[in-house]
Amino acid sequence: MSALSDIIQKLRSRLDTWAALTILLLLQSAVTCLSLIKVANFQSYIHFSGERVWIAVAIAVAFSVVSLLFAAARFSFGYFVGFYFYTMILGFLWIDVFSEYSYERLLAGCSAAFSLMLFLLPVLFIRAPFRQLVVLSNAAFEHLLTAILAISIGTIAVASTYNFRMVAIADIYDYRGALQFPGVVRYLVGWVSSTLLPFAFACYWLLGYRWRAGLVLILLLFFYPITLTKFSFFTSAWLIVLAVLSRFLNARTSVITSLFIPMLLGVAAMALAGYVLHDPLSKYFDVVNIRMMATPSSALDIYNHFFASHPLTWFCQISVLKAVMSCAYQDQLSVVMQDTYGFGMLNASLFATEGVASVGPYLAPLTALASGFILALGNRASAGLPQRFVLISSGTLPHVLLNTPLTVAMVTHGTALLFLLWNVVPRSIFERPGLPD
Repeated sequence: MSALSDIIQKLRSRLDTWAALTILLLLQSAVTCLSLIKVANFQSYIHFSGERVWIAVAIAVAFSVVSLLFAAARFSFGYFVGFYFYTMILGFLWIDVFSEYSYERLLAGCSAAFSLMLFLLPVLFIRAPFRQLVVLSNAAFEHLLTAILAISIGTIAVASTYNFRMVAIADIYDYRGALQFPGVVRYLVGWVSSTLLPFAFACYWLLGYRWRAGLVLILLLFFYPITLTKFSFFTSAWLIVLAVLSRFLNARTSVITSLFIPMLLGVAAMALAGYVLHDPLSKYFDVVNIRMMATPSSALDIYNHFFASHPLTWFCQISVLKAVMSCAYQDQLSVVMQDTYGFGMLNASLFATEGVASVGPYLAPLTALASGFILALGNRASAGLPQRFVLISSGTLPHVLLNTPLTVAMVTHGTALLFLLWNVVPRSIFERPGLPD
């Protein structure tokens, strides 16, 4: 057993060097662009052209210099989120070259690139810990975990009375538009599925309570027939992937490979599609390469096109503000995009919503900087906790942030709640002897 631990430790150390991370980061950037070449075969508004590919390659190569920040920065919650946003913005800069939509491409691209760089400054480099105002004992913290399980079970039971439908993933859109939950239930579903249960899973897994960790994964699966989202269907599997990756790799390498390996497999699957059954391979590519990564990049492309010729929101899409200020849009922006483009309910990240939609491309970098300071609070709240715990417990949030505005992620999906939970975790609970690696 000690020999295996030594091998794992050597692997972690060798892959966590600046040189190894740099190579991995550049490979991930290349795979992102290769993936988008294949995505163009599925997305009608992206027209890949050999004549313009060198422009896209030059832009991608220049922008990939930004990825070297992830070889230098230490791991944090902001590192996790920031790398996913880097991949999304790289994807947008590539799509921007080939998109059929008409808007000021150079302005949009420069705005997105500058927005990311300003966003990364606080989320990568602000890590000073908060003072723990409430310090729970180890026993009290385990009672808190039990309370989280009880709240989760109660939420599932109540939400199931409004909807519980077993349907294939391909059919979820036939039913999801009709889902209606009361406000309290809607918030509880978001908090439990995105924050509370992943937090509980990370705690139980790293404390060695394997059966309780397994129960958490089962509870997460119950949210699929309730919410009919791909996100809820794959959450349990995703947390397992993060737990396995972080067992063999350090946190920074785990973050990068959590995108690199799935996307590389998707590119390989499509390369093999002409030799084996096409349908299963295209479904994998659709879920991972298109839905998980290309869609958030495409959303930024679509929002740039829409708001180039429509009024900005000036944050009136936030329900609290809409009640006290005039707004050009009475429906949610996702509904507006669905009615305009017919691609379904198209939510988008903070770069598209709090940025392009709210203030336009000129001021978007400032909202990105402000958003970076807000998410850097997670770095401060989690300071002193094991990196592996921070990685697993926040495992769903990079995907949430890629696909929803910052305000929705912070409130509806419970990101702010996770920051609070991190702050009250007793740091000594992970220092007990005999805990698994």
